[in-house]
Amino acid sequence: MNSVSSIALRSSRGLRRVVPALLLVAGPAAAQTREPCALAIVGATLIDGNGGAPVRDATILVRGARIEAAGPGGSVTVPSCARRIDGAGKFVTPGFIDTNVHISLGGSMESNIRYQDQRFDITLEGAQLHLKHGITTIRDSYGIMKPLLAVRDAIARGEVIGPRLLVAGNIVGWGGFFAPSFGPPRPVNLWQEQLNDAITEGSGEEWMYLAPDSLRAAMNRYLDKGVDFVKFGGTVHTSFPTPLVFSPRQVQVIVDETHRRGKVAETHATSPEGLLIALQAGVDLVQHPEVLETALTDELVKEFIDRKVICSMNINSHTGKSWRDFLAARRRAEAEAAEKAQDTSRGTRVWPKRDRTQHEILEGTIRPNQPRVYRANAERLVREGCIVSIATDNDLGTAPEFDKDPGAWRAREPGVGTILSIEGLVELGMTPMGALVAATKHGAMASRALAQVGTVEAGKVADLLILRADPLADIRNIRQLELVVRNGAVVDPRGLPTKPIFTRTRP
Repeated sequence: MNSVSSIALRSSRGLRRVVPALLLVAGPAAAQTREPCALAIVGATLIDGNGGAPVRDATILVRGARIEAAGPGGSVTVPSCARRIDGAGKFVTPGFIDTNVHISLGGSMESNIRYQDQRFDITLEGAQLHLKHGITTIRDSYGIMKPLLAVRDAIARGEVIGPRLLVAGNIVGWGGFFAPSFGPPRPVNLWQEQLNDAITEGSGEEWMYLAPDSLRAAMNRYLDKGVDFVKFGGTVHTSFPTPLVFSPRQVQVIVDETHRRGKVAETHATSPEGLLIALQAGVDLVQHPEVLETALTDELVKEFIDRKVICSMNINSHTGKSWRDFLAARRRAEAEAAEKAQDTSRGTRVWPKRDRTQHEILEGTIRPNQPRVYRANAERLVREGCIVSIATDNDLGTAPEFDKDPGAWRAREPGVGTILSIEGLVELGMTPMGALVAATKHGAMASRALAQVGTVEAGKVADLLILRADPLADIRNIRQLELVVRNGAVVDPRGLPTKPIFTRTRP
């Protein structure tokens, strides 16, 4: 493969921009020859994202940013001026889509303070780390709006390389990273209050107090800021207690105004009643619907299925190493508890038995078993046929200089967490083909972008992956990524991110 040190791209405004050299050119004399008129991937096995049988010895022809033709090799004419990629023994899929990431916030207050002047750069780094692993579209559902919008627009203009980025900004009704609705009791200094304001952009906890007409006006002011979709807090972020944020009337206003603008309305709601209110109001998507402290009720499952609501599940946290680590920790805790009980029984003093308090029940039984409940709920949604998409909560984590173990394994590493989730769906009972459809077509549905991306079909944007091994034989072969085609341009993932900050080697 040949590459160049930089490449000039023409933006939608007609300006020429120079971006780092990750795009591949067609041969050693590219500078002396005319540019290829098309891109053709020839001889690969095509897995088109629709769930049908793979097409052997397929050809995918790309002109500009779009797929001109895709099908058996004999049915697609490749012009002589095209750049050919030999796909023999390779597998082509649509680019993967992650419907729930958080790329603008560092994992600690220190990280956010240290890099607050480089928010554009770290947001772009998080986006590029997803593209590095074949995720060509990401939806950031909670973060700092201004750098997210700036990165989104720079990618769209061709000024920087990255996946398609869709932005929600705040989870409306929440007060920001340092707010009671998120977790910590309240901000304790001015900087934390300022970060909350940068996240909420006027859509925070004060919305709980608005009557429907006032909330309608506030919603439209928020939508005017340019967000791509709206995520609202059906409940607060904390568990036990998990109070509702909005009344049914308020939720209906949020959903209706979002739909009136042609955008996706979704929720974070982790109590059964919060979920039901959102579903009955007509949400399109629920983030991590499996994350309840109780088993999903028959009523909720029926609502999901009947309304065709997309279940964007946080699979990387309930499968694979995450699940094995949880089981190992529970075994250790149970063994320690049994040993402690045995030691107590040898004592000379016997205390009268008493009923356990509700706090003791919560801390001793319910809370330690939350991952078991989450996984069982996820298995049921898969089994019942819910429309599942990938939603990882991937984030950049803590800057290396503030991290005690920056090389430690993380289930929510940008890009990596998405791959773990796709693999995890097979662990939960999906076929490899079903997992690929969830990661492509269903992700496009969640983005209201199925007319543009999510499957490999003529007329759609050319977001493609070339894999060195068959993901249907072993879903883990999605790790065998050779090349990414993003918006019709070939990208070498080895060169990403272009400016490592959080992912740089610690000095």
